[in-house]
Amino acid sequence: MAASGNSGVLSVEHYVPVVSRVPSMTGSVAQIYVRERVAPATLNSRDLEGQVVLFIHGAGTPAEVGFDVPVAGYSWMAYLAERGMDVFSMDMTGYGRSTRPLVMNDRCNLSAAQQEQLFGDSCAPSYPYATTSMDSDWHDIDGVVDYLRELRGVDRVHLVAWSQGGPRSGGYAYRHPDKVHNIVMLAPAYISAFPATMAEADFTGAAITKQSEADFVANWERQVGCTNQYEQRVSDAVWADMLASDPVGATWGSGVRRAPRAVTFGWGKDVVGATNTPLLMVAGAQDRQVTPDLVRNLYADYGATDKVYVEMPCASHNAMWERDAQQLFDATYQWLTTTSYNGMRNGRIVLE
Repeated sequence: MAASGNSGVLSVEHYVPVVSRVPSMTGSVAQIYVRERVAPATLNSRDLEGQVVLFIHGAGTPAEVGFDVPVAGYSWMAYLAERGMDVFSMDMTGYGRSTRPLVMNDRCNLSAAQQEQLFGDSCAPSYPYATTSMDSDWHDIDGVVDYLRELRGVDRVHLVAWSQGGPRSGGYAYRHPDKVHNIVMLAPAYISAFPATMAEADFTGAAITKQSEADFVANWERQVGCTNQYEQRVSDAVWADMLASDPVGATWGSGVRRAPRAVTFGWGKDVVGATNTPLLMVAGAQDRQVTPDLVRNLYADYGATDKVYVEMPCASHNAMWERDAQQLFDATYQWLTTTSYNGMRNGRIVLE
């Protein structure tokens, strides 16, 4: 346990054992990496109900990389921890510092196009299916949620999610409403016609994906629509952490971040409409990955009475790493502590 950069906020590492449901390693024990950011005074509290938060990552970037950027003012986790919350993030199986299925170590399990881009040639896959599933993700989340409930003596936790973390956290809350307080989703990846079940989803194809620094920069740059939308030092810090989280990927070509290919099911219109967990959803107007209209569709379909849509005009898919990140952080804190944003419990707003 050590203080780390944010007014004495502690950084603590946990590993949570989960009997895996990942298809290529079913029944084996996966170690799920969990990072905690917490102020010492919070740990002295006798009652942490309503103060425990779990961050859920998207399809590529590990949680501690995305949510705990080591640049002052850009750690979403530290922002909440400084305000008295006990904040955790988790890497699903196959991501970051959690257990990686062995099929991820075979570069032939990238798509042929990504192999050609990275290595200049391609080879036949040894495992031609998606590595993980929504079912295994929800199982990982449940293992960590139960660990946190016991660790901190609480009944429920808040969830904060990004991108593919939308179906991961939203699908989990639908299946375990008794374990979840409120949810905040940035750029939730929602399509109303997602397959309803695992049997209806198509798992054939590449097992893993990669992102190089060039991929990372190009993807961000195509979403810049405002002057000084992000700082180069933040981009550099995020990419450095990305490579540090993947020692094997760092040796492929000039260095890449690997991730399981994500296949979504079980979070279509019927499930979303039947979910009653309070939800704050945030969209960046410059987002070219999960466009604001998709998030507005989620707002329209979502079943809970307590739901608010917030749009940030000068934000991309990477809003938490950009100049207006504090707007996102403040909205998150308000929602988790009051189930409202600027006094509003239901409605849509575009920020200035």
